[in-house]
Amino acid sequence: MLELPKKAVIDDVYEVPAAGGKLTVPLVSHDGREEFLLDLYRGRIDFAKAKYQNRARRVVPLVRLDINGRPHTNPDGEPVPRTHLHLFREGYGLTWAYPAPPEQFTRPDDLGTALDDFLRFCNVDPRPTFTTRLVV
Repeated sequence: MLELPKKAVIDDVYEVPAAGGKLTVPLVSHDGREEFLLDLYRGRIDFAKAKYQNRARRVVPLVRLDINGRPHTNPDGEPVPRTHLHLFREGYGLTWAYPAPPEQFTRPDDLGTALDDFLRFCNVDPRPTFTTRLVV
């Protein structure tokens, strides 16, 4: 599902959420058979904190990028850094996380670049247009 090419349902300009805000952009596969959602969350206190998530069929989380999130450990006890990628794993959902691969997430410290990288990772093309770049 993650590899399926996706596009925004409505070709519109979306407003980037302010601190503490969230935005959900409806997506659809290019063939129109599958529906997805792109969720953007911004930190309320820590403006450098963000979460980008791609869901299938409205409720199935496929992938989430946590930027400057809370460090935690995977179910096997392996520690996870503050910026990490959660990938759906059968039987575990999004509980497993991995360091964000630097070859795919080139500048996770820049929220706009991280969003562009996340959209590319999720095969969203064409990418939705946002009112402004995400900045810290």
